[in-house]
Amino acid sequence: MNRITARFARLKQDAQKALVVYIGAGDPHLEATRQLALAFDRAGVDILELGVPFSDPLADGLVNQLAAQRGLESGTTPPKLLATIAAIRRESEIPIVLYVYFNLLHRCGVKKFIADAANAGVDGLLVLDLPPEEADTYEQLMRNAGLCAIWLVAPTTPDERIATIVQRGTGFIYYISREGVTGMQTSVAGNLAERVALIRQHTALPIAVGFGISNPEQARQVASAADGAVVGSAVVNQIAQLGKSPHLVPRLEAFVKSLADGVKGR
Repeated sequence: MNRITARFARLKQDAQKALVVYIGAGDPHLEATRQLALAFDRAGVDILELGVPFSDPLADGLVNQLAAQRGLESGTTPPKLLATIAAIRRESEIPIVLYVYFNLLHRCGVKKFIADAANAGVDGLLVLDLPPEEADTYEQLMRNAGLCAIWLVAPTTPDERIATIVQRGTGFIYYISREGVTGMQTSVAGNLAERVALIRQHTALPIAVGFGISNPEQARQVASAADGAVVGSAVVNQIAQLGKSPHLVPRLEAFVKSLADGVKGR
């Protein structure tokens, strides 16, 4: 069974919610990415999202744009990232999703990218700028490789399109709780529970909510309405502040543990 599917099944059995954490791969360098992945596993992170550095990350706010830039400057490429994931797999079974723009798949070759990702130990892809209506070949390749194809639903997505999107998803549905790009916010969207309930009318897949969650209390609020909370910019921002400090990994491990405790009601 795919690690993402298995993790959500276990969480459901235990009446628990998921913490999904996003970081930019190669920020500040790939060895830090490897160490952070292992630290996050220890801290209680259920799924790790790794942003593949890209020169034009249109869905991302400034914090994650700068992380992508630092990843590019550190020399992170898709093959080097996959080698790092293979190294993580020698020590951890934490489910891993690549947050990626389609241009990179196209440049590498979609079939090759998916096969190489599966061989390295990736569990799913979230391709930000690939419309589901144009994804038949991609989805077939993903099924053949045993990877989850994760799709986004936005606050502005019409009801009929929600049904179309979620029927194609595997692993979980990622609900973007706010309009615009990624980034930290001071509060959780007021209509969150209503929107999650609407999505649930169309799918039995778990629903994870992201964009704007920045502290344990917000993570707890989101998890109470959904099956998981996704935290990205708040973590990436700390990586930016700490840089290559020797305290980077322990400080981030402590922070994400506080998020995990919030999500799981500890």
